[in-house]
Amino acid sequence: MIWDYDEPVAIRFGAGRIAELAEAICSLGGTNCLLVTSRHFVNDGTAQRLIDQSGGVITEVFSDFSPNPDVTQVDACARLIQAKGIDSVVAMGGGSAMDLAKAAAAIGASGGTITAYHGTGVPVPPKHLPLIAAPTTAGTGSEVTLAAVITDERTHHKYPINDFFLIPAYAVHDWRLTEGLPASVTAQTGMDALTHAIEAYVGRSTTRLTREKALSACRLIHDNLADAYDDPHNARARRNMLRAAYDAGIAFTQSYVGYVHAIAHSLGGLYGIPHGLANAVILPHVLRAYGEAAESKLADVARACGISPEGASDHDAAHALIGWIDAANARMGIPDHLDGIRASDVAAMAAHADAEANPLYPVPVEWDRAQLEAMYHVVAGGAFADEADAAPAHNANNQTHFSAGNATAEKNQEVAA
Repeated sequence: MIWDYDEPVAIRFGAGRIAELAEAICSLGGTNCLLVTSRHFVNDGTAQRLIDQSGGVITEVFSDFSPNPDVTQVDACARLIQAKGIDSVVAMGGGSAMDLAKAAAAIGASGGTITAYHGTGVPVPPKHLPLIAAPTTAGTGSEVTLAAVITDERTHHKYPINDFFLIPAYAVHDWRLTEGLPASVTAQTGMDALTHAIEAYVGRSTTRLTREKALSACRLIHDNLADAYDDPHNARARRNMLRAAYDAGIAFTQSYVGYVHAIAHSLGGLYGIPHGLANAVILPHVLRAYGEAAESKLADVARACGISPEGASDHDAAHALIGWIDAANARMGIPDHLDGIRASDVAAMAAHADAEANPLYPVPVEWDRAQLEAMYHVVAGGAFADEADAAPAHNANNQTHFSAGNATAEKNQEVAA
């Protein structure tokens, strides 16, 4: 199968395009479709409206999953697919809904459990259900990627499953689905998209296309995220942020990510830290630690975004970009560091990050476990939590206590899920 990385997904872009969902399902041969969406959209009536508009095509809803979807939840969704004879899947939500739907659609047609593929490197079965993704946040770009990130609740490890068969057939980019998002969700998902774009660009496995898409995403985020954060009904900003997440998704699907993601996955798997928040906090620390190895590429990003003048040195331009990231985080209430990281967990998390990133991710400079352990100390703000005072660990659905400024409430988590 040949994939067009320029536009790997057939995209329906524009306000109100969600009304075309039933038509898109039928075009894929679907007649008995499962809607995967969060409890938030079930409770506010959005899910029922989609069912009513589908003319009987959407027959079932699955919403029993957490912001960090786990193996048990994926398998439960796959069993529902098999029990109800589902022939197509729609994922409406943030990265959590899309990742769970992608994984369940991959095994729902073949049977078995996602543990056969989660963290094993074994390709998912080529027999899979057609999937349509309708993102309600502008962050993960999961509607265009070949990855589904799932947590194993038994081992507390969060792994990406990578396979071309996980790429959705359609994406519906209806910016009105992102309208009215809580500001904290807009901030964290937007910085997630920025992390995808920057990690794809600074890595050592780029192409002309991925560099163009990554820079496009960075420019769009630089120019629109603050406006989307300030005004949840800003049509231009919402529309451009969806495009930014999509472009960043294309970039990192081919060029991969880096240590920011590896560290974030370990924190998400053990403490349940929301992925966008973790990426936003970790990103500037890792970029500073890369030093000269990433300066020239970070300077490219700074110049493309108008953050640094053309005449500035690479060193100055790179640090201007990192300074802008720090300032953007602060403006949107994202903390400089993450509280609740326990010293006793660091060695295991560093081992997990090392296993994920090395040698898969083409990072600017390779770190060993000791260097990764040091980065957790940086992310924690120089001091780990006391064992007795730290937020409970070993629960993938737990909300760790974060520094002041983080407003990720349960309702916001459901919106992002």
